[in-house]
Amino acid sequence: MNIRAFFALKLGDQTVRRLADQADSLCAYDRHMEVDWVDSESYHLTLSFLGDITLSQVERLERESRARLEGIEPLQIQLNAFDYLSVSRQLAVVAAISDGSNELMEMHRLMVRVAAAAGVLHEETDFRPHVTLGRLEADNRFSAPESWPSLDLTFPASSVVLYQSKPGSHGSLYTPLFEVPLQYGLQRARYA
Repeated sequence: MNIRAFFALKLGDQTVRRLADQADSLCAYDRHMEVDWVDSESYHLTLSFLGDITLSQVERLERESRARLEGIEPLQIQLNAFDYLSVSRQLAVVAAISDGSNELMEMHRLMVRVAAAAGVLHEETDFRPHVTLGRLEADNRFSAPESWPSLDLTFPASSVVLYQSKPGSHGSLYTPLFEVPLQYGLQRARYA
């Protein structure tokens, strides 16, 4: 049995509320009402799409994730921009992004290496970690503004989650398959 899956960082309740408020203000740019705005309960920061994987690959992904994330400390993530991203030939998204975050891109690259080590090969050209706020067909009339509203949101990311994605009647349904906490090293934890 194959399942669609992706790696993501969980978002805290306060971050979700603030992003939902911002997404409400972005509706004004959806002049042709083409954007399917995501329910804020489904917000997460996507690190890497894996596509279709098998259940046995989930087990390997969990082993590799736990091994490679051991010793990785929680991240402070700053979402500082909105953008229109063309995700595939069929899909585009309106998203919150962390423009210029080397740390977040390094986490993305690490999760791509985890996937490869677990036998999951996929291509993500020009991928940027993001929080999807709205989805629309790639062939659309959406006109991204020359200047998006400002965004300055910082939050802690303390775990990486592998989610299963299933299509639902009101957007995708996400089920966590496993979660790996990011932890401070013992020395730092004693004095933090």
